[in-house]
Amino acid sequence: MPSRAETEYRYEKLTWPEINDAIELGKVCIVPCGAVEQHGPHLPLDVDLVCPVGIARGAGQQIPDKLLVLPVVAYGYTGHVMDFPGTINSDYQNFMNHVLDITKSLAYHGFKKIILLNGHGSNMPNLNLVARRANLETDAECILAAWWDLLTVDKDFLPNWRESKFPGGCAHACELETSLYLYLDEDNVRKDQIKSGSISFNEENSPFHFVDLMCQGPATIVSWTSSYSETGVLGEAELASVEKGKAAYDEAVKQLVRLVTWFQQRPKDQRRSHHRQPPTMPMPWNQQA
Repeated sequence: MPSRAETEYRYEKLTWPEINDAIELGKVCIVPCGAVEQHGPHLPLDVDLVCPVGIARGAGQQIPDKLLVLPVVAYGYTGHVMDFPGTINSDYQNFMNHVLDITKSLAYHGFKKIILLNGHGSNMPNLNLVARRANLETDAECILAAWWDLLTVDKDFLPNWRESKFPGGCAHACELETSLYLYLDEDNVRKDQIKSGSISFNEENSPFHFVDLMCQGPATIVSWTSSYSETGVLGEAELASVEKGKAAYDEAVKQLVRLVTWFQQRPKDQRRSHHRQPPTMPMPWNQQA
């Protein structure tokens, strides 16, 4: 009979002896990272929590012997959205230190493969640095993936799925986020309030300054959301549907399963020093010697 550690994908549901079993299995740890943030009049504040957690758990249900899903990091970097009531901001340093502490705890216990699965766009630069630091300051490997980027692995998926314009049709509370939320938690969508919203600076048609969930301009000004959006909806929410949400969910889960399977088996890159004489002091910042 399989052990509890082989069949349980929820980190917090294991006991400490079962954690030891999970470490021996070489399980990959997924840390969903989100935010509590406005998503227009039609979506609740928990979009950036529900989406990555739903996808992570979907993968966990398929390959519970290979991964553990940790409780979500609920508060992210959202300072630019504070003109919309309900948004909760975590200072970027506090946020990064919090997630880094989680990765260091996992590495200390013996987990050596960690995925930060992000659900909030403005977390990305912060989490990128967290993953880099975890790789340098622990003996584990840590990678960052946004759930929406999983939809780009199969180059045919998005062109066949997406109906909204580019750029801007998929950005925030948009065709994609609304569709996925409709699939995961339809009862909490205010369907009578679904209305598409524009990003005012996208209308400048600048090759430098534009936003879309899948890509942004090479010199985009990231400022107060209220300066370019009246409702907080950035994109064509009216094109969303439950059916599109299920298709996006199935694709993201499929690719996350592939990512975990590849990552678990990939040999770790080995560091090599090129000093002629061994250094005589520790590194002058908080990294492993």
